[in-house]
Amino acid sequence: MMETTLILSGLGIAAATLASILWSIVSPERRIWPPQRYTAITPILVWVPTFSLFGVLIVLGVLGWGILAFPNWLRFGVGIPLILFGNFVVWTEVAHFGIAQTGGAKGELRTTGMYRYSRNPQYMADMVIVGGWMILTSSPSALIVGTAAILVLIAAPFAEEPWLKEQYGSEFEEYWASTRRFL
Repeated sequence: MMETTLILSGLGIAAATLASILWSIVSPERRIWPPQRYTAITPILVWVPTFSLFGVLIVLGVLGWGILAFPNWLRFGVGIPLILFGNFVVWTEVAHFGIAQTGGAKGELRTTGMYRYSRNPQYMADMVIVGGWMILTSSPSALIVGTAAILVLIAAPFAEEPWLKEQYGSEFEEYWASTRRFL
């Protein structure tokens, strides 16, 4: 019962987040992401769903630990390095941007660091973390919710890029033309 509730909660968070991203893609003038204005409530609206979804994934992974027959070399030899590498990339870039800009506040266009290789290294790193967790835990429930989370992370740049073009104009267009969205 608890696991079903967690799966439904995780899928609900992912669906609501994906819906807000899709809305932002279709109606950029009334976008939800990135926020129209960064206010005191913005961090709550951005980080509560994000950390809730990651929290659900962690609990589901622990509850379903090892149910799927993934070999240990894959679980521990691939899953753990993916989680560590993803966290390194995310937190290195957060250190450069700051929490506010990572959460949608206006700031400078970053084209250095990991952004030399991808326009979205933080989203990619989050996908790597989620994928690593799904492999490490070999939990069917974590696979279900993790897949939904990855779909959200794939969609997010499509809402952000028009905003970035609006904010940075030709500087972003040059960057866009020379750097891949994902690797």
